[in-house]
Amino acid sequence: MTDPTSQLLLIAATFFLAGVVKGVTGMGLPTVAMAILGAVLSPLTAAGLLIVPSFLTNLWQLAAGPALPALSRRLWPLLAASFCGTLLTAPVLASAGKTGPATVALGLALCAYALYTLLAGPLRVPPRLERRLQAPVGLATGLVTGATGIFVIPAVPWLQALGLRRDELVQALGLFFTLSTLALASGLAFQGGFHPGNLLLSLLATLPALAGMGAGQFLRQRVSPAVFRRCFLFSLLLLGMEMLTRPF
Repeated sequence: MTDPTSQLLLIAATFFLAGVVKGVTGMGLPTVAMAILGAVLSPLTAAGLLIVPSFLTNLWQLAAGPALPALSRRLWPLLAASFCGTLLTAPVLASAGKTGPATVALGLALCAYALYTLLAGPLRVPPRLERRLQAPVGLATGLVTGATGIFVIPAVPWLQALGLRRDELVQALGLFFTLSTLALASGLAFQGGFHPGNLLLSLLATLPALAGMGAGQFLRQRVSPAVFRRCFLFSLLLLGMEMLTRPF
């Protein structure tokens, strides 16, 4: 896509849609942005654009609750390992074009997340295993994040399996996504893949993302979140499969 106007319209529409998904489901902004923009731009360009909208919207989600100190103490092994894992694999994303390992990894991550969420039943992590497994789960998620720009596998199912109250889960997801965004930005910056020129465009993308969140919160009162979520996941699955069909 070489027409600057068309590109700007695509970016604005993508972040509005991503904001709608986050407004309805409470998550999904980076996933939607990477899924759509990664289909037409390089994963590196898409990841650079999502940094500011993802950080600001998740910071808002992080601040909306009283449990931050307790969650930080409970989840710090997950957060620290994820940060380190993201830095380790950021070179894959920083060197990515529209085809290649990062695009394949992004397609696999989208398919895995969609299929798991559609097919898997509810899980529960036994308290005796929680602290022992946090670092491996965090490291695995960080490795996926650095290579694809997606923060969800396997940390989101893990957090959902801890038995947190709804408000605690929303705040825990906000904490994890905020730290993951900072880790991704740091990894791309260290690799020379996060350019100052993209920062302004990423900042501007926050406006349609916030507008989409407002629309999504309005829509949440008028549609079934479960039906909306299934449609969203099927869309992610199709986008991921399309990426896997590209020539390597």
